[in-house]
Amino acid sequence: MGELSRIWRESEHRYRLMGNRCGNCNQVFFPIRDVCPHCHRESIGKMKPVELSGRGEIVSFTIVHDTPPSFVRQRPYALALIKLDEGPVLTGQIVDAENDSIEMGKRVRSVFRKIGEDGKSGIIQYGYKFVLE
Repeated sequence: MGELSRIWRESEHRYRLMGNRCGNCNQVFFPIRDVCPHCHRESIGKMKPVELSGRGEIVSFTIVHDTPPSFVRQRPYALALIKLDEGPVLTGQIVDAENDSIEMGKRVRSVFRKIGEDGKSGIIQYGYKFVLE
């Protein structure tokens, strides 16, 4: 168990929103891809890691009322499509905001939060969520 938690602590992705950029067409992707879907073969060996700012705007959202049992305490919660300043669009939960204050076009930034853990003394799992700017 100690070795696995050390690997997590030392991961380059810990507390960072990492994507990659195609060295051929310059497009940015999240999550990381091995091959650019636009350049195909020409991108092999040219995909470079890039730390994303985590800043962007809400392009669409919904308020989730019917949840799986593990999310009952969070409901209702907002789930949004976020277009990052670097280009990729990703899905993320909006936290620390009243649901009626969430609107398309509002600026957000990513935050890392504890999502869960494996048992009482298990590995803590973190993930990204978004707050209004």
